[in-house]
Amino acid sequence: MERRTSTILIVCIVIGAFGVTIGIITMAKPESLNPIILFLANPSKTSHPTSNVWTWVSGTSEINQLGIYGKKGLAASSNFPGARDRSISWIDSNDTLWLFGGVGYNNLSGPGYLNDLWKFDGIYWTWVSGTHLLGEVGTYGTQGLPTAINIPGARCNSISWIDSNDNFWLFGGYGRDSVGDSGYLNDLWMFNTTTGWWTWVSGNNTINQNGTYGIKSVTATSNVPGSRRRSISWIDSNDTLWLFGGDGYNNESSGYLNDLWNFNGTHWTWVSGTHLIQQPGNYGMKGVPTAGNVPGARDRSISWIDSNDTLWLFGGWGYTNVSGGFLNDLWKFNITTLEWTWVSGNYTTNQLGNYSTKGVPTASTVPGARHYSFSWIDMNDNLWLFGGEGYNNVTGGSSFYLNDLWKFNTTTLEWTWMSGTHLLQQQGNYGSKGVAAANNIPGARYASITFTDSKNTLWLFGGYGYDSEGNDGYLNDLWKFH
Repeated sequence: MERRTSTILIVCIVIGAFGVTIGIITMAKPESLNPIILFLANPSKTSHPTSNVWTWVSGTSEINQLGIYGKKGLAASSNFPGARDRSISWIDSNDTLWLFGGVGYNNLSGPGYLNDLWKFDGIYWTWVSGTHLLGEVGTYGTQGLPTAINIPGARCNSISWIDSNDNFWLFGGYGRDSVGDSGYLNDLWMFNTTTGWWTWVSGNNTINQNGTYGIKSVTATSNVPGSRRRSISWIDSNDTLWLFGGDGYNNESSGYLNDLWNFNGTHWTWVSGTHLIQQPGNYGMKGVPTAGNVPGARDRSISWIDSNDTLWLFGGWGYTNVSGGFLNDLWKFNITTLEWTWVSGNYTTNQLGNYSTKGVPTASTVPGARHYSFSWIDMNDNLWLFGGEGYNNVTGGSSFYLNDLWKFNTTTLEWTWMSGTHLLQQQGNYGSKGVAAANNIPGARYASITFTDSKNTLWLFGGYGYDSEGNDGYLNDLWKFH
């Protein structure tokens, strides 16, 4: 038997701060259980966040600020990490931001090497693990055995991953080992966010170790990358960790590296590149993958991984097929075919950028050569790049900091200049804390940390660069980009 319903239409008019809002509620009677509510607002007045704008969320607008640690494990509105750069970061499945170590300020002095672990829940910071002291020695314990007292030593320029169980992974960097010596590290650690305990998983507990490469593509228990800093990393959908290059040790000496490794949770495998230092790249033809293609040795690059588990790499300081310098080449690596493809940018060093018109992608638009930039990837597999140290469209190089924001469309293979300026050494425009505004922009900087949450919001913390007054130093400002 056919069931019929009648409909109740309710029109509500609300006059408020954002103008007149008309609410239309339609209700099916009596069978419908859930009313459908539709709001038609004045299109010029909306409370929704504006797209492509920055918001200063936390921290200070001035350089070289001390941290406020509070009590370990207790969130508080007054807590925040001290100013720092070259830290590492994670974001978990609850959109909690995590921050570890770097070079900067504790609650007393600085700069120095740090090993404090923090989390940010969207409102408050919490000091979770490690100490508030500078230059702390690592407590390794027994490899593979988690304990409450294990903690990596103070360090910077490490790399990080997070797996599907919200475990954090940390590898290497430059810092303090188990006996208090400072140097290059190749220790692999895991932090369990449930127990709050660290585990020393792989590598050595002393500095400046050579690597053991074994046979390319063959997994072995003895394989391990050499000690290094300023590498880049990815984690794929199978929880495999990937590591590329950096500045450190191969199997006999030290220098710039272009070796690609993966770690399956138990063992390391050397996958691509060479075990030699200072190696030039083999670019091949742009857009064409081949087994012989490989980026040159480099450090301070940036990385992304897309929804197809493709590894992406941009720029840094290192070697093209001719010489060394700042780079703006974009590469991708297919983890199935094990082939690199040169996608965009130049195979010569110290290239100027082509900004074109803000917000308009073109085939010729490209960021200038740079290192120590920061990266995100959004839900549409667009690659995002912010700032760093390098070249704009006129000049650049060492100690020239940038605050330009770029997007790369992995389908059209085009760059777009999205935000910031094409000028060098720009101070930040902070606006009011917690208020998004079109003219807000972080100051030029390098060696910050970044996150992307499940809402497609981009987050940026600290680094070394320019504050609201145009002074350069260590920063502890937290920003988000809608």
